[in-house]
Amino acid sequence: MLEELGISLSTAVFMLIALYFVIKWAVRNAIDESRHEIEQAVREALKEPEDEEDEEDE
Repeated sequence: MLEELGISLSTAVFMLIALYFVIKWAVRNAIDESRHEIEQAVREALKEPEDEEDEEDE
């Protein structure tokens, strides 16, 4: 199969390892960039039950 593509086994292994690290880097950066938004959404979700109780007391 690799011969049909014109690449050797070592080249294919190297490309798969490089692809693994590129995807790992991209996922890590995406998580880091969205962490603030996720934390803010969690804080708002935790505040909502308290706000609802306050409204019922009034």
